[in-house]
Amino acid sequence: MSRVGKVPVSVPSGIDVTIEGTELIAKKGNLEKRLETHDRVNMEVNGNEVTFSRKDDTKESSAFWGTYRSLFNNIIIGLDKGFSKSLEINGVGYRANVAGRVLELQLGFSHPINFDIPEGIEIKVEKNVITVSGTDKQQVGQVAAEIRGFRPPEPYKGKGVKYTDEVIIRKAGKAAGK
Repeated sequence: MSRVGKVPVSVPSGIDVTIEGTELIAKKGNLEKRLETHDRVNMEVNGNEVTFSRKDDTKESSAFWGTYRSLFNNIIIGLDKGFSKSLEINGVGYRANVAGRVLELQLGFSHPINFDIPEGIEIKVEKNVITVSGTDKQQVGQVAAEIRGFRPPEPYKGKGVKYTDEVIIRKAGKAAGK
């Protein structure tokens, strides 16, 4: 039995929720997010709450029940507050700059890296901290992971791009010879 699926999703004021067939639609202003659900899950809108229930008692129905409830909760949080991830750049000469819809990174390579910012994502750079924000949790995490992937932190000096809350376990260098 899913403990996640039992909890109803509360919808803040300003967000409209409708059901069209197997799609759950959340709108805030002109921003619209859709969740295509499986036929094993029932959805019901009661005022400012959305509840999910299983159609039968199979293992798959229980898994879909909790999954769709979590996905819809993330849509509501994204429309209401948004999601963000922060990355930190460490290294001599390592820099980042936003020019239009392009993130320009200088990470010690012989050439700068130009990363096109996808639709729905906003990137801000302050000193050595890059903040990726948007309404889609999966997309924010994916963009942050791609930026980190250009130069992951190395364990000896800690140079590279890391999440601000990430801890880099440092290795000892070579011992000095006599």
